[in-house]
Amino acid sequence: MIDVENLVKKYSDGVLALKGISFNASERVTSIIGRNGAGKTTLLRILSTQLMPTSGSVTIKGIDIIRNPDDIRNKIVSIPQEASPIGVLTAFEQVKLYLVGRRFSYSEATREANRSLNEIGLGEFKNTPTDTLSGGMKRKVFVAMALASNAEIVFLDEPTTGLDPLSRMEVWSAIRQIDSHIILTTHYMEEAQELSDEVFLMDSGSIMDKGTVGSLLKKFDGMARAETTAPCSDCIRVSNTYIRYIQKNKVQEYVEKGFTVKNVTLDDLFISRGVSLES
Repeated sequence: MIDVENLVKKYSDGVLALKGISFNASERVTSIIGRNGAGKTTLLRILSTQLMPTSGSVTIKGIDIIRNPDDIRNKIVSIPQEASPIGVLTAFEQVKLYLVGRRFSYSEATREANRSLNEIGLGEFKNTPTDTLSGGMKRKVFVAMALASNAEIVFLDEPTTGLDPLSRMEVWSAIRQIDSHIILTTHYMEEAQELSDEVFLMDSGSIMDKGTVGSLLKKFDGMARAETTAPCSDCIRVSNTYIRYIQKNKVQEYVEKGFTVKNVTLDDLFISRGVSLES
């Protein structure tokens, strides 16, 4: 579906945001995860034809999007992180206006706007001005736009940033309704675990690793994360927290030592980078 080869982006201030990355994305939902500044948004902006790379190539469905961006734009939808609705418009008006902008007829736009808002649970709020909706509902309006567009590929940049846990779950549920290939960026590891068929790990403009959630976490089989605020030898320090990876049969032993023990998540791929795990 998406083929990226040796993609480089260097900004005019000298910042090297992408360092020659290559990958193929073909699953229904691909998450690109990483810390702030990893290059996720830069990558998504290039894939959605909003930003030119310095070098490299990108093809989507066999189309060279750098040479022929107009040939792919009617097949994709991009919802940027900073997107905000026009507050005086209702949810229905937002979605319908967007569809008309994509050259839907007025009757098609009306039908698809109603359908998408109903499908993601906003039907009863469709005539409500968006500036009176909660943060989660506002983000769901944008998901409704993507759903209504019937686009083949949807790009979502940090779709739940700033939302409370309940609102985040509501948006996840809405995203699951989209019957398209989805590429999303996030720094919420739980979000990637909930939504992804495949995951790409980015750090400092490079792809660290890729795979399913299960394959990426395989090296932690039978292990747990033990945390303490007391300095300890051979621990990984993250600010004022000290972390050690332990076998699950040692959980009680570490609890008695004053550690807090947690299940392993995708966060641990970043925490443990370059560190040998306990055998």
